[in-house]
Amino acid sequence: EPAARYRNVLEALWRIARTEGVWRPMRGLNVTATGAGPAHALYFACYEKLKKTLSDVIHAGGNSHVANGAAGCVATLLHDAAMNPAEVVKQRMQMYNSPYQRVTDCVRAVWRNEGAGAFYRSYTTQLTMNIPFQAIHFMTYEFLQEQLNPHRQYNPGSHVVSGACAGAVAAAATTPLDVCKTLLNTQESLALSSNISGHITGMANAFRTVYQVGGVTAYFRGVQARVIYQMPSTAIAWSVYEFFKYILTKRQEERWAGK
Repeated sequence: EPAARYRNVLEALWRIARTEGVWRPMRGLNVTATGAGPAHALYFACYEKLKKTLSDVIHAGGNSHVANGAAGCVATLLHDAAMNPAEVVKQRMQMYNSPYQRVTDCVRAVWRNEGAGAFYRSYTTQLTMNIPFQAIHFMTYEFLQEQLNPHRQYNPGSHVVSGACAGAVAAAATTPLDVCKTLLNTQESLALSSNISGHITGMANAFRTVYQVGGVTAYFRGVQARVIYQMPSTAIAWSVYEFFKYILTKRQEERWAGK
């Protein structure tokens, strides 16, 4: 869409707020928050259990990067199954000139016009993106923790720095996959006009369409925004997670000591 082409993140925010309203960048927040709770509960619970189980098998008593990456990959399957419908709705509400005013309007329209499968059209692409993203993310986080917090104690500063850096590295590496996932979710009209079938389905189709529309550079459109988004996101996620893990573990130890 010519009216929604931006040179950088700040220009995008400024123009969106000026032309579409100050609160426009916050659209889709409620559906994201609704999906994030159960998705992250499954995500971290699965990760912790598998990381411990696989580490004991691969490197008993120590930390295994292979175990961390594998645990992150499996945890992603559960996380994305819960989160993918919320992502579809969020992105359709956020796209330029979106016809949807409320989340319920978007859900009904997608269900009626495209069927239930539309909510999972990008699931395999999401996994194709998120499995390498989470493998890089978890391995980088655990590696940085070994360097910054070798005794693996509760250390908020190290959790924030490790989480932010891990998110930035993983986000930059997987930006082309994110571009294709977003196209599958939004079915953006300019891209559809260059697609014979009228619908973009599957990773290969999305990759071809992105190249036809914008060339090689199109795969990295938004990399700056994606890194800026992921750094605080992963820093907050890890610091909050490590905080509650510390509190719950401490209480459990106190109960055992009381017995």
